[in-house]
Amino acid sequence: MRLTGRVFISLALVVGVLAGCGEPRATAERAEPSAPRGVILFMGDGMGVSTVTAARIFAGQLAGGPGEDHNLSFEGFPHVALVKTYNVDLQVPDSAGTMTAIVTGEKTRAGVLSVSAEVERGDCVAGLAQPLTTLLEQAEAAGFATGIVSTATITHATPGATYAHAADRNWEDDSELPDEAAAAGCRDIARQLVEFEVGDGIEVALGGGRGHFLPTGEPDPEYPDQAGFRTDGRNLVAQWLAGDGRAYAWNLEQLMAADTTSAGQVLGLFEPSHMQFEVDRAEDAEPSLADMTEFALKRLMGQGPGYFLMVEGGRIDHAHHFGNAYRALHDTLALDAAVARAQAMTDSANTLTLVTADHSHTLTISGYPRRGNPILGKVEVAPGEFMTDELGHPYTTLGYANGPGWLAEPVDLTDMDTEAADYQQVAAVPTGIETHAGEDVAAYAKGPGAAGVAGVMEQNRLYDVLFEGLFGHPPPMRKD
Repeated sequence: MRLTGRVFISLALVVGVLAGCGEPRATAERAEPSAPRGVILFMGDGMGVSTVTAARIFAGQLAGGPGEDHNLSFEGFPHVALVKTYNVDLQVPDSAGTMTAIVTGEKTRAGVLSVSAEVERGDCVAGLAQPLTTLLEQAEAAGFATGIVSTATITHATPGATYAHAADRNWEDDSELPDEAAAAGCRDIARQLVEFEVGDGIEVALGGGRGHFLPTGEPDPEYPDQAGFRTDGRNLVAQWLAGDGRAYAWNLEQLMAADTTSAGQVLGLFEPSHMQFEVDRAEDAEPSLADMTEFALKRLMGQGPGYFLMVEGGRIDHAHHFGNAYRALHDTLALDAAVARAQAMTDSANTLTLVTADHSHTLTISGYPRRGNPILGKVEVAPGEFMTDELGHPYTTLGYANGPGWLAEPVDLTDMDTEAADYQQVAAVPTGIETHAGEDVAAYAKGPGAAGVAGVMEQNRLYDVLFEGLFGHPPPMRKD
């Protein structure tokens, strides 16, 4: 008899064996931390080293300084490593495979969520048979409180990998699930969130993606001329609210109201698709990433033996794909503000905070700009003197190796405002969207178990650090 994904996961939690693992791992039930523990995983989607460097300079310049000597809040963490990001089938990875590595301890293919590397993308039956247990599931099984926060859809690759098992990351709602996959028993990712059955369920889930939870006949509450995406007629928001003591919010006011009620679990969906970029966000309509982080921590802290919270700055990646460094840097600073907010609320004596990225992007920092030159500006080597290309035209410090900013004909940037919000940096290779990059990303950590972040690491080893931070001991050695 073939085991379904749900049954397989339950058995794995009992016997402590992860699918595809050479040796059994310690289960959540064996963990006996001496004091309540917290683990906060901050994911900057696409936040490669060049993005961190540019954002650091940008933040310093926004604060009135030259920028280069500035530090982001997490750059003072005592433990730092470089992390290899490849998937088992790709040299330059995607977010589904990389996040799976971080939350399960197993590298897998691109495009799949928390299923074995043996599962081909789109193979529903194989995905059902070979799920990988996630850290969030282990935390829930042990009675820990759990939360996920993202500025992308809450069903997107990074948040989805923490709670869902899917042979294709694009199965965010049933309209994207092939008929044969549905017939074989696969559920879309939104359903898996609402129907999550491990422990007492996820306490807090905040992000975008409202359309994936509403049927096509249901008008969106914020945009009445739009409707949900689901074709199965299910209203997953109503299904969520049928649970005891639950609350739902689709705007900032409702979220703040939920903060003052006795409601237990909270679902917040603030846009039909992804949330707004930070610079486009209406402060009275959508919560910031820092606001959502604070809300989640208030709900999770002090519950049971501890908590696990994943926070994603999901739109850093999207801005890079558009070749728009302005929004990418602002969203990086929004993630940094969320890290700072969390640090003010927690104690590193019992809270592990780990900040990293799933992969990098092709953003480059080049030329020889003078100290303090605007990071979004043209390369100025002296006041009023610009470095020029072979055609005598100035160029910007930031650029992309590929992307939509490529130029069919040379353009003189002399009179162009390259610091404008909608400016697309020039790209060397013409592509419809900018791609990910394959170099190592950085990881920054402080708190219990943070010393495991060191040297050059395989990305799946970050799971070991998170596990130890949460349960107080490392998982047993395993075969690679």
